[in-house]
Amino acid sequence: MKKSIKIDSYNKKILATLHLRADLTNVELAEHVNLSPSACFQRVKLLKEAGYFRTFHADINLEKICYHVFAYVEFTLEDNSLNCRRKFLSVIEDIPEIMDCMQLSGDVDFISFCCFSDITLLNKTCDMLSNQEAFSLKKLTTRIVLERSKFFLGYPLERLKWRDEMIIDDENEGN
Repeated sequence: MKKSIKIDSYNKKILATLHLRADLTNVELAEHVNLSPSACFQRVKLLKEAGYFRTFHADINLEKICYHVFAYVEFTLEDNSLNCRRKFLSVIEDIPEIMDCMQLSGDVDFISFCCFSDITLLNKTCDMLSNQEAFSLKKLTTRIVLERSKFFLGYPLERLKWRDEMIIDDENEGN
């Protein structure tokens, strides 16, 4: 069964608003996008069911509540086969301090944004990853964040090209 959701101006506004302000009540959101609360609720429900929202979360001010070290860690695998990449990803999936991991083109295979409690734990984790037999690292580079000058405040949705209509195939939803 396929669900077709038209990304019209109302849905664009709902997505763009909740993307930056997920704490709004349905009534507040409805007022913001010029819809009735029931129509707004229905649209948000359909957008959720179609997979347009991954999660809702709060962006906390980490500097005010705990000590931490931000770092980018670059990984270059010795063997870049699908099997080794999968083994690498399965290991880092279980490390909560590795918050984000992206596969890259070029001379680095993956880069991760990390948050550790201290340098010691960062080093222990890098040592553990360097000694994995399931995959072998050719190179691991750690870049400590000295100052965070700009924070992620949402995607530049108003500058991206929107798809006119998305068709979700329930059987291939993850693809």
